[in-house]
Amino acid sequence: MRRKKNNGRYTLRLVSYAAHEAEIRTVRHAVFVKEQGVPDSIERDGRDSSCIHVLAFDPEGRAVGTGRMTEDGHVGRMAVLKAHRRKGVGRAMLDALVERAREKGMDSVCLNAQLYAVPFYTKAGFAQKSAVFFEASMPHVSMEKMLRHPR
Repeated sequence: MRRKKNNGRYTLRLVSYAAHEAEIRTVRHAVFVKEQGVPDSIERDGRDSSCIHVLAFDPEGRAVGTGRMTEDGHVGRMAVLKAHRRKGVGRAMLDALVERAREKGMDSVCLNAQLYAVPFYTKAGFAQKSAVFFEASMPHVSMEKMLRHPR
């Protein structure tokens, strides 16, 4: 797709699903299907081709993280391989998607956060907008980040 950012140890790129499907699927399968037990049929929702994707690469060029944003500003499928967590990869990917939403003129972005990840998203400026609900048999809440002040 375009754009490359480097945070020192990891390189981020906004990419198309068509060009990077194998790398995106590998990371998501490791995190969601193998680690969290999400059925592959749920993880593959058929929306990937219309989304903006971000990939994080380690210094050797291996994909270690991914996330996506739908055309209407819904961030999701945020996944970082276990060995690369707590190193700023997830936050850098989230920031890249939020920045893309800003560039597109969106007023806000939203997401459904697993409960354990709520503090991560809160620290990134997201606010909880719903009660707990279950998605893929895991508790989630809806969260939103305003990008513009209401006029």
